[in-house]
Amino acid sequence: MHDPTESVRREMTAEINSVEGSREHLEGKHGEVWDTSELQEQYEVLAFMAPFTIVRRRSDGVRGSVMFQANPRFYFRFQPE
Repeated sequence: MHDPTESVRREMTAEINSVEGSREHLEGKHGEVWDTSELQEQYEVLAFMAPFTIVRRRSDGVRGSVMFQANPRFYFRFQPE
């Protein structure tokens, strides 16, 4: 199965994971940041397509996406659909 977004997503993933990724750094750049436990409390995870995760916000059912970095694993930049 051909994924036309794969090469772009691979580049984005490499870029995200190539810079210092402390929670403080990500909060300064993107606002709210979640670790895995925090994400699972606030969102239902529906799918992964690095560097994106498709989620549904538990408080109101809004679907959207968040981005994530690999190490340490943090999620950020919620974008509603």
